[in-house]
Amino acid sequence: MFEAHDPGDVVSQVIHNQRFLDSTRGRILGLLRCDPKTVEELARTLDLTDNAVRAHLSNLERDALVRAAGVRRGLGAGKPSTVYELAPEAESVFSRAFPPVLRAVLEELVARWPAAETEALLLAAGRRLAEPLRLPAAAGRAARLRAAVDILNALGGSATLEDEEGVATIRGCGCPLASAVSLRPETCRAVEGLLSEVVGVPVRQCCQQGERPSCRFEVAAAG
Repeated sequence: MFEAHDPGDVVSQVIHNQRFLDSTRGRILGLLRCDPKTVEELARTLDLTDNAVRAHLSNLERDALVRAAGVRRGLGAGKPSTVYELAPEAESVFSRAFPPVLRAVLEELVARWPAAETEALLLAAGRRLAEPLRLPAAAGRAARLRAAVDILNALGGSATLEDEEGVATIRGCGCPLASAVSLRPETCRAVEGLLSEVVGVPVRQCCQQGERPSCRFEVAAAG
């Protein structure tokens, strides 16, 4: 339903991306990041067969990390070769800047603004994040709760839904914003705003915060 990501903490994210970049598919992305290349050019550089490179490119295309960018005709009258390039979405694999930048922005907000204004801004940011994820007005409570769990999982929350006799709790084994929440617990307000918009009723964060945060959101009963 939603594309999965692994925000995690800074160290885990860097390790995860570096392991991928060290793999054959990661090396292909690294080569395409500088210049578009054909299958044959990639195969020569990586010392692989053309078919092996095509298999890797097929998987990378499926994951929207590379795309065809035209054809190139070699010397002579040979068959033109497809040229592949890095897709814009693939840049996030190389990025290590977002978590520390987010933390620095939060620190600056906390230093400049009163706590109430900072939390209001984070709630509003969560609601804005939910705008393209809103369900149709006719969607029922169960569908909205399921969508909220799916979104939190897509962000890296590893969440489940507990819904007994109309009392619902969304509980995660971890936290998709762990690197920020561990230092600034008010960051949870952004997820609270996001889930409230998706579910359509107020959602209250009761998260476990500290060194290893985990999500817990209580959903208000429908009015």
